[in-house]
Amino acid sequence: MSAARRDTLLWLAQRWSAAVLALCLLVHLAGIIYAVRGGLTAAEILGRTRGNAPFALFYGLFVVAISIHAPLGLRAILTEWTLWRGRSQDLALAALAVLLLGLGLRAVWAVVQ
Repeated sequence: MSAARRDTLLWLAQRWSAAVLALCLLVHLAGIIYAVRGGLTAAEILGRTRGNAPFALFYGLFVVAISIHAPLGLRAILTEWTLWRGRSQDLALAALAVLLLGLGLRAVWAVVQ
């Protein structure tokens, strides 16, 4: 794959993940406002998330979008501001993506269990 094609695909991935993040953030904030205005306690909120598949799917999607978006944004910043390029940069940011994905999905699982 050519460098130009790869960069285009990475650019598209970041833009699509940004769109998903924007939608997820609005739903997340609406949920927080609903919970706070409803006077729900932390225990009541956790009671509603236990075994809740739609909740798990929604926040799982949120985590996947973050895991794509954040490393790609950091890649763009590092490429613009530093001399760090190439395979080592790609591997480090791929590791960051895997770390974000793993930790985020673990958090979702902990809240749903």
